[in-house]
Amino acid sequence: METVQELIPLAKELMAQKPSRKLVRLYVLGGVLALFGAVLGLMETLCSPFTAAGRLREREAAVAELQAAQERKAIRERALLEKSKQLEAVQGCRAQTNRLHAS
Repeated sequence: METVQELIPLAKELMAQKPSRKLVRLYVLGGVLALFGAVLGLMETLCSPFTAAGRLREREAAVAELQAAQERKAIRERALLEKSKQLEAVQGCRAQTNRLHAS
């Protein structure tokens, strides 16, 4: 069944065969499920641009968070490096001072 226009002749043909009550219920259930699937597919198609934009925003937020974490790590490393240089400079001065007095 490619079009809805074929649905009416099909229904007339099914009713002309006098199907049992269970068979009619089965046909109705199948039709309802098919209609429900078509509506869900249509809703998914219509809403997909919005969900894609949401995923893009989430991805950008994750990338920004990673970049911020990397920047914080780099700042910490620079601070530790500067601290160690200052400590070495202070220790170097003390060593020279000790040598000058000892000689």
